[in-house]
Amino acid sequence: MIDWMGFIVVLVAALTGTVLVVGFYALGLKMLVRAGRVPVVIPAAFTDAITVLTPAEIKSAAKKAAKAARKNPLTPMQKRVALIAAYCCFTVCGLAILFGIYLIVPALHGG
Repeated sequence: MIDWMGFIVVLVAALTGTVLVVGFYALGLKMLVRAGRVPVVIPAAFTDAITVLTPAEIKSAAKKAAKAARKNPLTPMQKRVALIAAYCCFTVCGLAILFGIYLIVPALHGG
């Protein structure tokens, strides 16, 4: 027999958690860029990668990120507030993940 109410509760919790983590992570990245700290991630070289960036392309992306950071119209105080907001968003993401693990672990031990 399938417990449909339990299924719906898990579905709603999973969707809520997903929206929370993805939404706050995206907002955190936006605030990080607003603060003038554009994240430039050098891609890993995989043998089966679809696109492999050359060192020149990576250097160009880093240069564009630095240029965008210099053109930021925000005051230093606004940049600091945006950076704090970004860190708060990332903290909410981490806490949501830890809470999900907290909910799962007792269930694995029969709790």
